[in-house]
Amino acid sequence: MSTLSSRSLFDLTNLDILHKSLVPYDDIEYTLARSAQGLKLVCMAKHDDPRCSQFSGEFSALGEYTLLIAEMTSANAEALRRQIPWLQPSLLDLRTSAGMGDRLGLATPGHVRAVRATGSKIAPIFAQQSIREMTRTHRTPQQVMDDALWGVFQESWRSGFGADADHLKTFDDIDRCLSAGFTFFTIDPGQSVDNRAETADLSELRELSEALPPSVLMESSDLLGRSVQAEGILLTFDEETLLKAMVKYGSAIDQVAEMYHHLESSVGERRFELEVSVDETDQPTSHAEHAYIAHELKRAGVKWVSLAPRFVGEFEKGVDYIGNLEAFEADIAGHAAIARKFGPYKLSLHSGSDKFSIYEIAMRQTQGLVHLKTAGTSYLEALRTIAALDEDLFREIYAFARERYETDKASYHVSAQLSRAPLPDVVHHPADLLDQFDAREIMHVTFGSVLDAKGGDGNTLFYDRCMDLLKTHAEAYAANLEKHFVRHLKPFSRE
Repeated sequence: MSTLSSRSLFDLTNLDILHKSLVPYDDIEYTLARSAQGLKLVCMAKHDDPRCSQFSGEFSALGEYTLLIAEMTSANAEALRRQIPWLQPSLLDLRTSAGMGDRLGLATPGHVRAVRATGSKIAPIFAQQSIREMTRTHRTPQQVMDDALWGVFQESWRSGFGADADHLKTFDDIDRCLSAGFTFFTIDPGQSVDNRAETADLSELRELSEALPPSVLMESSDLLGRSVQAEGILLTFDEETLLKAMVKYGSAIDQVAEMYHHLESSVGERRFELEVSVDETDQPTSHAEHAYIAHELKRAGVKWVSLAPRFVGEFEKGVDYIGNLEAFEADIAGHAAIARKFGPYKLSLHSGSDKFSIYEIAMRQTQGLVHLKTAGTSYLEALRTIAALDEDLFREIYAFARERYETDKASYHVSAQLSRAPLPDVVHHPADLLDQFDAREIMHVTFGSVLDAKGGDGNTLFYDRCMDLLKTHAEAYAANLEKHFVRHLKPFSRE
């Protein structure tokens, strides 16, 4: 079946075909079509081709062909994934990469267009969501994977993409995401990091170390008195330096090792990649602590492709980096040297969205061994789109977000103050709120409450209205995302 002949056949159906998604593959063709009920999967093949029968939908004859019109269900996504190899997530290895989280399940087309627009060699992750975000948006790992697949298929992106099961804390988290087909697993042992080490003196560190697992004390002892040279950095592990690293991160490393080996034993013959995240802690990760973490992970048999330390300065949600840029450059330069010595592996910038002032620094100092992780900024671009389409709805969302902020901010690192954020009824151009520091953070961290809000009649206050607007005006949302993410990706696309 040629592309030309089947395209003519598709056109004969009077469907509103998205021709950019027309995929000829091994004598069968697939595409998406718009209908009054939304997008549909359309498939055309010879009558005797059994592959169409793997989908559930409405079948009809069109000449010598079978025409299928099907809903974009999880079962049909799986059938499509089996039939088209480039719809299956792949490994990123050490390529410069970026994760683009999608809290609504509608952002992938815009993300794809941004990657394509930069002409970049950056390796994208289009399926990415943390367990915390899945819980707050009532989505499953499988839904996250399927939503990314449909976006990749719609945009006919054939250059590969990763799938990041983000901020995993339990074996169950791993198992659910593994079952859904994720390939990249971010382990977050933040609850096992002991921040008391930061201010403890030597005697207190000795006392705190006695509560560590025996394996941590026994195996870490070989670092005592040793020095580690990483390019121009000399790190010496005297007793206090080693004990501080052990107390702060020893139990966390044990947790990572346990989760890694669980993943390794559960994955079968599939290949996977691991990221270790210790960024959500009160104090920065020192260079000596980073070296300790890398040394202990290797000793425990863990293999990882990227690590997210807690850098100096503030990485607040949805806003630019807060801190001294020279201090950040010196800090990431040291971390990058350690990553090259113990790896090489990438450094990961968590809460990385909108940190425009540090992207070029990160790219330069890591020599491209860097991963950018974003999530909530795509939700904010959804709100920007809504603000342009329905100002009243946007004002309602913002007013509700202000009510929820003091509660919802508890699990996030933010400094926005309600007193500094404009009141909804005094703003002439609502979209401008997304460029005001405090209002932006308020809307960023209250996404779960907004999407879950119910009225007195039990119906959703915002979710259905938002989704209807964004689906009806999908091109407007994709255009906003493309513009926003081109700005994110360009600094990482340079040789």
